[in-house]
Amino acid sequence: MGAEAAIELLGIDKSFGSVHAVRGVSLAIGKGAITGIVGENGAGKSTLMSILYGLYRADAGEIRIDGKAVRMDSPHDAIAHGIGMVHQHFMLVDTFTVLENLILGAEGGALLAGGLAAARAELERLAREYGLSVDPDAKVADLSVGEQQRVEILKVLFRGARILILDEPSAVLTPQETDQLFRILATLRERGVTIVLITHKLREIMAATDQVYVMRQGAIVADRCTAETSPEELAELMVGRKVRLQLDKVVARPGEVLLAAEHLSLVDRRGVRVLDDVSLELRAGEVVGIAGVSGNGQTELLQILSGIRPPTGGSLTICGRVVDGHHPSDPAEMRALGLAHVPEDRLRQGMVAAFQAAETAILGYQAEPPFCRNYLIDAPAVGRHCASLMERFDVRPRTPGLLSSSFSGGNQQKLVLAREMAREPRVLLVGQPTRGVDIGAIEFIHRELVKARDRGCAVLVVSVELDEILALSDRILVMFAGRLMGEVAAADADERTLGLMMAGAHGGPKAAAGA
Repeated sequence: MGAEAAIELLGIDKSFGSVHAVRGVSLAIGKGAITGIVGENGAGKSTLMSILYGLYRADAGEIRIDGKAVRMDSPHDAIAHGIGMVHQHFMLVDTFTVLENLILGAEGGALLAGGLAAARAELERLAREYGLSVDPDAKVADLSVGEQQRVEILKVLFRGARILILDEPSAVLTPQETDQLFRILATLRERGVTIVLITHKLREIMAATDQVYVMRQGAIVADRCTAETSPEELAELMVGRKVRLQLDKVVARPGEVLLAAEHLSLVDRRGVRVLDDVSLELRAGEVVGIAGVSGNGQTELLQILSGIRPPTGGSLTICGRVVDGHHPSDPAEMRALGLAHVPEDRLRQGMVAAFQAAETAILGYQAEPPFCRNYLIDAPAVGRHCASLMERFDVRPRTPGLLSSSFSGGNQQKLVLAREMAREPRVLLVGQPTRGVDIGAIEFIHRELVKARDRGCAVLVVSVELDEILALSDRILVMFAGRLMGEVAAADADERTLGLMMAGAHGGPKAAAGA
């Protein structure tokens, strides 16, 4: 396999204390090809690529580049061997220009021997050759997310990278920007660049790669020619059992309005308007999805709707209670009114990592019966309640006394979801329901949200995953720059229309004001 391989990993092994993260992995990355690596969270794929890039040192095994054994003690070594990595969260300085970001860290290199003019000429050559057009004098802060990603790719090419690792590259992109990225990757492949794509999105693996490796529990369990596999087979290989990728649900029958927001606005401590004139209604028996690239006001909207912070302007009404800047609420009152909230960041807002699972299972409800008697927590009752939730929501391991931090991300999410859904709320707000969640747990969580809808709950789902929004929602709202760009019925929605709205290009088929 050596002659055709740009990279060979032979028997790579890595442990972190008692956690065996990578187990004797051997694989070959073909020259001038796009190779995907997929696996559940914790499968070891990011650790493996971090070893290749010199961020971690393997406990055992060998790395070969173009057939020659090499040491990777740091990213500097990886760059010297022609490897570049584009991280999920960009490593750019917002106040610098594109050109300044490009040369940052390479000031003493040969490319700058001729000064900035030579660096500019090299940037223009790379942009022309690889179809990565970007203004060298533009401030990074003024670029779109897609353009910033181009700058990241140009940075590694500028340093002479022939092997490119991309970690979840579409996580912050609109569908149009993702399509453009894949066109760029195809051009890079045609020019002989070797690309490794780490992603959990099987559709993207099928669209972009030539070969795919599947990891499970730190080991390679399969490798496939992409043209000879399917998303269903890859999902089964990742999880170890059959997974239904299609969500079965009946047509929604929306009922009464349970929550109405009118002209909500929010100005933060910096004086920046992060929410601007947002109006929406949530009805019993429907799922409303809010799509958008992260950072466009979704977090602040959830905080206002759940009572965490008051609006600067406008109001919301839930079960007859009007909430505005002069009559604020709090999460405890919202819970009493029948609203439950699964926060976007489960570790910061949804649980206390050092608490036992049984304690996490009653957070926010700890003063209510049957958990509290005469101002004291009834530990046996709490334990029984948690055990029941674990059984119903398939939380593993089923150990109420285990620390919350000891559960996987998917099981932490199911525990928080179980806590909030156990009281059968009238309104359920869910932020990023499957962020960092394994594909098997995604299937389960989606089914539970649809069951809540069918019981008559009004469900609001905020997600950056467009596939998730399309699968779950009966109505879809799109946020951009703190505003609702419009509303689309799920039956009429498609990625192109939603992507344009997510980029602020147009307001969609129905104006948001009529939502």
